[in-house]
Amino acid sequence: MAGPQTRRLTATLLGSWVVLVLGFLFIPIIIILTYAFDTSTIQGWPIAGFTTHWFVDTWADEEVREAFLLSTEVALAATLLAVLLGSLAAFAVYRFAFFGKEVFSFLLILPIALPGIITGMALNSYFVFWGIDLSIWTIIIGHATFCIVIVYNNVIARLRRLPSSWVEASQDLGAGAFTTFRRITLPMIATSVGAGALLAFALSFDEVIVSTFTAGAQTTLPLWIFGAIRLGQKLPEVNVVVFGVIAITLVPVILAQKLIGDAGRLHK
Repeated sequence: MAGPQTRRLTATLLGSWVVLVLGFLFIPIIIILTYAFDTSTIQGWPIAGFTTHWFVDTWADEEVREAFLLSTEVALAATLLAVLLGSLAAFAVYRFAFFGKEVFSFLLILPIALPGIITGMALNSYFVFWGIDLSIWTIIIGHATFCIVIVYNNVIARLRRLPSSWVEASQDLGAGAFTTFRRITLPMIATSVGAGALLAFALSFDEVIVSTFTAGAQTTLPLWIFGAIRLGQKLPEVNVVVFGVIAITLVPVILAQKLIGDAGRLHK
């Protein structure tokens, strides 16, 4: 059995490793967020001073506002589509036994494993092949391809943890399939659907690679950032937009984590 000194050393080493990993992940983000308040138009450290006027200038930029609106519309539409299709797919895989079920399940989660550039190029080729003009709808379809995976994984995991006896008891008491779903299944999976929707929105809102191949003349916030950095223009506005994208993305992720945690405590 390890002695007190060994346990303290182990705890210290593990704690130090956690700090290093967190620093590696978040120090660059903290730096870029700090640059959003820099008075200088040239990035340097330490920053010259603090100001908030770049936020006002950025919001006054019509191109930024249009990109923000488009990103929001795409994220909401892609999330709605993902919730509908992802939930239906999860129910189909959970409730029915059919030939190729495991292959079907694998194909559903494959888009999240593929590099975004592969998905984007494939969708772009598909749209060109059928003569479909790139528009907001092609962006929504592109984003929905990987957002469906998030919802599907959340819902199927929750369905597999539901006690089958509850559904059986409802049916034994004379409840039909719809009544059982409405009163038993849906309330029990509501948090997983909500968490999946929040994560899908966050993933869609800051997606840039798939948007690049499916946007046409449309510009989302990530595409605007990419273009501004490539041209080396409006660097202070880029920092502000990055700040906004991170802040907006962080909210649904935190809410989704809370929903997942609450659901886990409920099933204990």
